[in-house]
Amino acid sequence: MGSSSSKTRASSSASSSTISSRRSTRSDLNNYSHNPTVPRPRQKNVPREAFTAAIDQGTTSSRFLIFDSTGTPRASYQMEFEQLYPHSGWIEHDPYELVNSVKTCIERATEEFVADGYVVEDIKAIGVTNQRETTVVWDTESGKPLYNAIVWPDTRTSKLVHELRKKEGSEKLRELCGLPLSTYPSSVKLAWMVRHVPAVQAALKAGRLSFGTVDSWLLYNLTGGVKVGLHVTDPSNASRTMFCNIKTLEYDDFLIDFFGVRGVNMPKIVPSSDPDAYGVLSDGILKGIKIAGCLGDQSAALVGQCGFTPGMAKNTYGTGCFLLYNTGNEPVVSSNGLLTTVAYSFKGHKPVYALEGSIAVAGSAIKFLRDNLGLIKHSGEIGELASKVKDSGGVVFVTAFSGLFAPYWVDDARGTIFGITQYTTKEHIARATIEATCFQTKAILHAMEKDSGTALHTLAVDGGMSNSDVCMQLQADIMGIDVDRPQMRETTALGAAIAAGFAVNVWQEFDELKNINREGRKTFTPSTTEEQRSGLFSLWEKAVKKAQGWVDNDALDAADDEEDER
Repeated sequence: MGSSSSKTRASSSASSSTISSRRSTRSDLNNYSHNPTVPRPRQKNVPREAFTAAIDQGTTSSRFLIFDSTGTPRASYQMEFEQLYPHSGWIEHDPYELVNSVKTCIERATEEFVADGYVVEDIKAIGVTNQRETTVVWDTESGKPLYNAIVWPDTRTSKLVHELRKKEGSEKLRELCGLPLSTYPSSVKLAWMVRHVPAVQAALKAGRLSFGTVDSWLLYNLTGGVKVGLHVTDPSNASRTMFCNIKTLEYDDFLIDFFGVRGVNMPKIVPSSDPDAYGVLSDGILKGIKIAGCLGDQSAALVGQCGFTPGMAKNTYGTGCFLLYNTGNEPVVSSNGLLTTVAYSFKGHKPVYALEGSIAVAGSAIKFLRDNLGLIKHSGEIGELASKVKDSGGVVFVTAFSGLFAPYWVDDARGTIFGITQYTTKEHIARATIEATCFQTKAILHAMEKDSGTALHTLAVDGGMSNSDVCMQLQADIMGIDVDRPQMRETTALGAAIAAGFAVNVWQEFDELKNINREGRKTFTPSTTEEQRSGLFSLWEKAVKKAQGWVDNDALDAADDEEDER
């Protein structure tokens, strides 16, 4: 969760590469309270150490972290960037800002690393992790973006999704790619641009339209751009586009044609951990250092939590909330509203799959209380505010700002607060906001139990909301299982660093990682009864049903058709 208000800009065209002045912050290693690993200048005659690094490009900020071989961060830098909201439901990023913020973070974190007495040459490889589904298009010949990046929760494609659901062959999609048809994946974002952006249409007609998720755009630019830059992606990102066959991990002709994007230059799919496929940094303080790993952010968090065994699961609380459950070497197509995705695919190993439950709104709901309603001044205050009341006072907040994702998949719902009375206070609303994420996590767990036939007993957690003891205790109380939180919660970046380290033999076996980030973990144990949990969850499910149907897609279609005729 970001700590400063996002700015709004009405323009929807890609801007220049200059980043306007804004606050940049040195990461505090996720604010965990007992940090015995503060970097110290390296003493003379001490054996040289192997380090790996990670680019972590998220929805609201970019970061760069440098880890030692025990998974301890030794240097880091974080930089927020502008959020663009051209219209209601539209969310965009300037593609140049994504690249430039990453480059700034690399420079600043490495300067810190060197100032603490370490040596740049000891950084053996860099991994990349990124916000998924966010879609970037650029001109193959010039290397310049043709439109702003359309961000994963953007809902401008609601009408298109409604249309595609009626198209012949739509019933095949989930079986082929593991994903339901919704506004979430990259496919509909690219299809929308092909339909509505003249520059994109012209580039496609001329055979020079390049597409990529954020990892591809970053890798293309970091390895040299238009002249020599690599156009690649990994299976964990490719599996989020709806263009990739979930079993073959190759682009599928039926899927490409279904979304009308034949002729687009797609990134080559390469292993998530590979010593050669991602090239090297082409300039800057770390010029020549290998990029050797790439994972979508939620897959990276599973790797960072060492979720290498089937049956292990993690939940990451960021802008949204994402629960991944390792299902092993075969994809499991959900019958209960979950996504089938690639967890990771390291070179020389069989790919590992996961079931995923995606929640569109988690940390962004807390930012809403802060930025839109002014109920809190800082995101970290939410737990303290919620703890002042023993319950939500009957308030239920369905945070469907972008509809509801797993396991409901309804795009006609909108954010709704139920149960407000004269008794309601801001403390009740704060608690109900936290509970909204916890209830959706519980719903996802139920779906996973049905799909897998196995009940989880412990859930590993990380991300912004996990910093709050109050939030995590509420999560345990609502789910009825233990919540396991690591002391060092930079697990997404750590996962990318592990992927890179595997490629260059910093680690060679998964067993070598079993002790990484194990010290100082805290377990939150449920304090509620099954009867209490059942009653609360029933109220949540009732609220979800009442929040649906707010957006009339048929009426929107008719209005849009009438406007087109004019």
